Amino acid sequence: MRWNFNGKTAVVTGGLRGIGRSIVEQLAEAGAEVHAFDYADSTESVGFAVHRVNVADSKSVEAAVAAIGKPVQLLVNNAGITRDKSIVKMTDDDWRAVIDINLTGGFNVIRALAPAMRDGGYGRIVNITSINGIRGKFGQSNYAAAKGGLISLTKTAARELGGKGVTVNAVAPGMVLTEMTLALAEEFRAKALAEAQLPYLPNAQDIGNAVLFLLSDAARAITGEVIKVDSGQYI
Repeated sequence: MRWNFNGKTAVVTGGLRGIGRSIVEQLAEAGAEVHAFDYADSTESVGFAVHRVNVADSKSVEAAVAAIGKPVQLLVNNAGITRDKSIVKMTDDDWRAVIDINLTGGFNVIRALAPAMRDGGYGRIVNITSINGIRGKFGQSNYAAAKGGLISLTKTAARELGGKGVTVNAVAPGMVLTEMTLALAEEFRAKALAEAQLPYLPNAQDIGNAVLFLLSDAARAITGEVIKVDSGQYI
């Protein structure tokens, strides 16, 4: 599928690595003007704008949005971290850090960009959540709670913004073959593959394909939905 996002401005949080980077590159290839919000610095020459942003800090988000200087029609909330421990071993900092980035960060960026989308009568928002936000996961109480909260935020935003022509959806990956997961011991990927119904796990481009569909006008009648891209891990 060849998408056409010419004339559209997009923001992708966590856009310098992994799934976020793939989405940024796919959007840029499809003609969008892409702005990557990321806490990491980047000096590489890329075909998109990079803003150093702490999505957990609303003032940092607002400053980056102001720096774009034009309305944004497309938003992908992808920024996320993990601090895995069982509940009884999890510290206050472990809990807060994941909630602040993975859930509050998504809220902050939606709140900053939604007014222009609403005023323009058009917008597409996709939140990257996780199948573990639906089913839970041992050792990921903070992550699962944040991603579950992001699903509820997706549905609420879909209700609040739909009347102004803005769709809000979520994509829920399982284990995705990125540089990070490929660096894990093989046993972790093997366990995820054993859960899957297909004989392979998705890669970052598979996630991006679902995201670009939801950002496109082919999905104009879809809102408040969660699409699992997990090779059948959740079934």
